[in-house]
Amino acid sequence: MRTLRLYNWQAWSFSTEANGGGTLADGELIRVLRDFEKDAKLRGLAPETIYRYRTPIKDLISLLEENELGFDALDKELLKEFLTQEQGRGISETTLMNYFSALSSFYDYMQFEGIVITNSIPLFRKRYLRRYKTDKRPEERKLLTVSEMARLINHIMDPRAKAIAILLAKTGIRKGELISIDMDDINWENYSLTLKKKAKRSNRTVFFDEECAIVLRRWIRMRERLGVPEECRALFVNYNSRNRIDKNRVYDDIVKPATVLGFHNPDSDRLSDHFSPHAFRHWFTTWLLRNGMSRDYVKELRGDSRQEAIDIYNHIDMEDLRKEYLLRIPKLGI
Repeated sequence: MRTLRLYNWQAWSFSTEANGGGTLADGELIRVLRDFEKDAKLRGLAPETIYRYRTPIKDLISLLEENELGFDALDKELLKEFLTQEQGRGISETTLMNYFSALSSFYDYMQFEGIVITNSIPLFRKRYLRRYKTDKRPEERKLLTVSEMARLINHIMDPRAKAIAILLAKTGIRKGELISIDMDDINWENYSLTLKKKAKRSNRTVFFDEECAIVLRRWIRMRERLGVPEECRALFVNYNSRNRIDKNRVYDDIVKPATVLGFHNPDSDRLSDHFSPHAFRHWFTTWLLRNGMSRDYVKELRGDSRQEAIDIYNHIDMEDLRKEYLLRIPKLGI
């Protein structure tokens, strides 16, 4: 059996201080983890998804290390111990399901590479995790009405947070896509954004309306007063460091006002009680469809991947799409 060793998870690097000197097991562990990340990237997983995989894998390796066991020793008893350990930390049911999904992906990779013989995680999670014990439809995300969304955005006083909120609502872009927007990505002539290339996105052009433009310009004037260095082209920057914001800043800017208004309950395990940045994408999609936009146009604006051969030949005129967008996107009284 391989014995797992001490590690520094920020760099996926490992040390051997406790036992004085390196061993083959340490090098193997580093290689397995790095190769797993390379494999995940090759399969098209988003960088944020790969990053989130690290926590459950780290916790599992810690448990194996405590028992002086290798990857191939994982069985139902150890998985029960792992589940009990994570539940004891107060982790939500949804997060636990994500954890076991990550571990299953990790073990699928190792099984494919011949590092382990079997992957016992799918059968375990089917028995012990709620989603796999019921035939009910997955719980739906929080959906605000148009008036509730208007109330949320108009409640936000901070210029950056307000601009982030309305841009997410009016474009349906993902949090990572918003963070990577640069000043040069904005086309003020036709009110459009050119997003950076991402694994999950096909169409990179999205539109915004006059309401959104008003709030964006207010933020940009504030950004100019901050004295952001010329070399930093990020649209959204931190107030103090003047550099590009991260996902935690976006989350806080959205969740704090949503909590004040009662749209977000951090103490609930129900997805429908949570309002996060991704809830804007749900709102954007739902209200465009309810306002009569065709599914093809909605898919184009969302940047959904083209999964069928016929999609490749479905060329959409961008000017028609822009006009249809301006007709269908809800107005929020900004």
